[in-house]
Amino acid sequence: MVIAPDAMAKAALFPVLATQGLMARAQAGSLPEPPGPRSGVDGSGPPLSLILVGDSSAAGVGASHQSEALGGQLAAALSQDYRLTWRLEARTGFTTADMLNHLQAVPGGDYDVAVVALGVNDVTTPTVTLARLIRQRRQLHSLLRQKFGAERVLISGMPPVGRFPLLPNPLRWVLGQQAARFDQALMKAAHADGVEYYPFTVPFDPEKMARDGFHPAPSAYHLWANMLARHIRT
Repeated sequence: MVIAPDAMAKAALFPVLATQGLMARAQAGSLPEPPGPRSGVDGSGPPLSLILVGDSSAAGVGASHQSEALGGQLAAALSQDYRLTWRLEARTGFTTADMLNHLQAVPGGDYDVAVVALGVNDVTTPTVTLARLIRQRRQLHSLLRQKFGAERVLISGMPPVGRFPLLPNPLRWVLGQQAARFDQALMKAAHADGVEYYPFTVPFDPEKMARDGFHPAPSAYHLWANMLARHIRT
């Protein structure tokens, strides 16, 4: 069995990585989720319904209001072409397992598109193995289709964790390698399920990071939202 370099480094450097991880997690959780609506009906044109699910990035941490966040900017972009009915289900710290539990507990719906922005907390949680994560993601794909009626499920790929300013080395290198490895495996699982996987292609720039060095700033959310909107229009 081939052991991934990041897994080998994690075993060898566990005490250092654990300390760095605790400090980084505390700092990354210093910013709140922004206020603002988490559902709405906007625009004019052909009807389109969308649900966005995810972690703190989907919840808009790093923005001052939901209008500057991923959901708000995605709604603004799509409402230029559609009569958009949208909904946000996201929370800081959520792993894929947390999201599964959450979605099982909330009312379902009937959506044309489900967008998933989730995964960084799976990378940073030591107990989440890749095999377990893939199983959970496939369950999430099914849940979004069955309970939420999603005709299209669109997974937004993993951001460049290995370039987040908040993370010190060697933690930054280890998590960056693990995130890239998980991203490739999740893309394959999505394709196997007939789910769309859109790589995270927002150009990295420290100025597009929030002040915590871990979450996107509104300018990054703008680019991300518009890239997703262009893909949804196709």
